[in-house]
Amino acid sequence: METLVQLDKDLFLFLNGLGTPGWDGFWLYLSQKVSFITVPLYLLLLFLSHRAFDIKKTLLLLVFVGLTILTTDQLANFFKYGVARFRPCHDETISQLMRLVKSYCGGKYGYFSAHAANSFALASFFMLVFTGRFKWLLVLLLVWALLVSYSRIYIGVHFPLDVITGVGIGGFLGWLYARLFTFAALKWSL
Repeated sequence: METLVQLDKDLFLFLNGLGTPGWDGFWLYLSQKVSFITVPLYLLLLFLSHRAFDIKKTLLLLVFVGLTILTTDQLANFFKYGVARFRPCHDETISQLMRLVKSYCGGKYGYFSAHAANSFALASFFMLVFTGRFKWLLVLLLVWALLVSYSRIYIGVHFPLDVITGVGIGGFLGWLYARLFTFAALKWSL
């Protein structure tokens, strides 16, 4: 386990060290929960949902999206305090070697990344709900989720394993809630 943790720290220092001041603003902006990128994306998803489903199913979809994000966020908080792994900027073994792009580090613990989990939960949820429709959207969602996830390493607030775990858990929860939505939407139409 110590070897894995050390590899994670080494990979973090490498990836975080690739950053340059010229790109810092871009990656910091991508990491924001509400921005000129996320708000139009969310509105687009709402528009496409209404286009694909009637109003009742769209409202049901919004409930399931809310449950997906709530579950993902709360699970991330549970793990952060349960595992209690320091964020890179709070880890004394590497904090002096890294680039912290944000003006503050965030909470003390970072395992696993809620940003990565939430973005992949949304991406996988909509990728499954819109299977066979809006193929261009599936690529857009995947690229967006990957960029948001990587931004957490770039700005210095998460280790790669924090992000990889968040991607996996978010992807799974998005899949689970998409299946539950599909089942509920079928029942609703009977």
